[in-house]
Amino acid sequence: MQIVETSSEGLKRAYTVTIPAKDITDRIEGEVERLAPQVRMPGFRPGKVPANLIRKMHGDALHQDALNTSIREAMDALVAKHELRPAMQPQVALGEGYEQGKDAELSVNLEILPAIEAPSTDGIKLEKLVVPVTDEQIEEAIARFADQQKSYETVDRAAEDGDQVMCDFVGKLDGVEFEGGKAEGQAIVIGSGRLIPGFEEQLVGAKAGEERTITVTFPEDYPAENLAGKDATFDITVHEVKAPAETKIDDEFAKQLGLESLEQLRGLLKGQLEQETAGLTRTQMKRQLLDHLAAGHDFDVPPSMVEAEFAQIWAQLENEARSEEDPEAALKEIEDEKDDYRKIAERRVRLGLLLSEIGQANKVDITGQEMQMLIQQAAQQYRPEDRERFVEYIRNDPMAAAQLRAPLYEDKVVDFLIEKSEVTEREVSRDELQAAIEADTDETSGDEAKAKPAKKAAAKKPAAKKAAASEDGGDETKADDAKADEAKSDEAEAKPAAKKAPAKKAAAKKADADGDAPAKKPAAKKPAAKKAPAKKASASDE
Repeated sequence: MQIVETSSEGLKRAYTVTIPAKDITDRIEGEVERLAPQVRMPGFRPGKVPANLIRKMHGDALHQDALNTSIREAMDALVAKHELRPAMQPQVALGEGYEQGKDAELSVNLEILPAIEAPSTDGIKLEKLVVPVTDEQIEEAIARFADQQKSYETVDRAAEDGDQVMCDFVGKLDGVEFEGGKAEGQAIVIGSGRLIPGFEEQLVGAKAGEERTITVTFPEDYPAENLAGKDATFDITVHEVKAPAETKIDDEFAKQLGLESLEQLRGLLKGQLEQETAGLTRTQMKRQLLDHLAAGHDFDVPPSMVEAEFAQIWAQLENEARSEEDPEAALKEIEDEKDDYRKIAERRVRLGLLLSEIGQANKVDITGQEMQMLIQQAAQQYRPEDRERFVEYIRNDPMAAAQLRAPLYEDKVVDFLIEKSEVTEREVSRDELQAAIEADTDETSGDEAKAKPAKKAAAKKPAAKKAAASEDGGDETKADDAKADEAKSDEAEAKPAAKKAPAKKAAAKKADADGDAPAKKPAAKKPAAKKAPAKKASASDE
């Protein structure tokens, strides 16, 4: 095999690799010899089928397998001989005019990872902003929790705001009942905001046994096109009016929740609040750490990795922009700042390479047990019948396994660096902590720190760059997503016709909120049988 370097420019390399025809032929002959004892053919005893007949029957397949294997081995030899660290899969092209019996000439183009000297882990200073959990916050959390567990008692009076009305209703357009506009025994809480505007408010004053007709206007952006913007009537029969029962917060309340005492409930809620703020504190520390690394290192990064990272950022930004009230204006706005997003992608890639180098230099690794847990967790995204195939796929595909382990590896390197750092603590409020995270984001993003005039609602920007550049903003966005999911669940209780149109999601959700996390490797090819997983947001991008 002959390897000739044809180009070396920056991190780009090009080679011509020649695989002798004899090597491919020898590989085919070896495979024929291996298969001969197993081949069965009428007229021949087992294992006695002539080699020339085996070649005639399976020659094309044998040649293709031999060629593919030879190319893979040639790539391994190329990487080993020139001590290359490919940034992405090399682009390999078989020369035109190749046919069986001739030498195979390959054109190979690839980008390599830059040579990076692992930065020193000494002398890093970080400020840890700590949010103490107060008794007042705990009591507020208990009150909110009690409100969620609210029960209702039947009352003999007209319905008021906050009451629950049990009723049947039938929706009509121009006097004709429409699909999905009918419900029986529906529980509607006046003032909950779960139904379309004007519906709940017109139940105020209703009494058990009363029949009334109300008129409402469906929102312009209502999902059902036949209803969007239309006036409709609902014939309502009220069966029962219920008022919220007083929830006494005491040990008995806690026992109804399966706990031993109110004090135990306080302890659990305190732990939840501490966990929430601890996530924000880690986000703020990680931001500082990554800013420290980014400020001290400026080296060329593989363009293909930057493009892959930018493509992920851009795809999400476009999706979010299309969900805005004025998609055209939102798309134009992100288009005007495209260069800024590309810089963010470059920063992500550079930080990813730095963290990887630091981890290797300090022997940070993922244990076999940790990797097994990652695989099992990821497998839960798929249908039960496909999970085992996914597990096998990850075990047999190094690129896919590396992609899966990358977020955990990054977190372990970050934790290692935080432990090595000189950390000073300062107590702040939650609002101050959130402001510090956002301020770090703006400073990191350069041009993003420039004040921009407020946009009109119709052209509202999808949290674009601030989300793309933030680090572990996942804790806040997770909370947002949880609220959205809860709202969807609640709204699903009402029939489609009476349900409020779902609100637009906040732009740049979890994935973009992971902004400065190192670049992911390109998505590896998935097993054919598995279903497409839901978009999953991690606290990191590598």
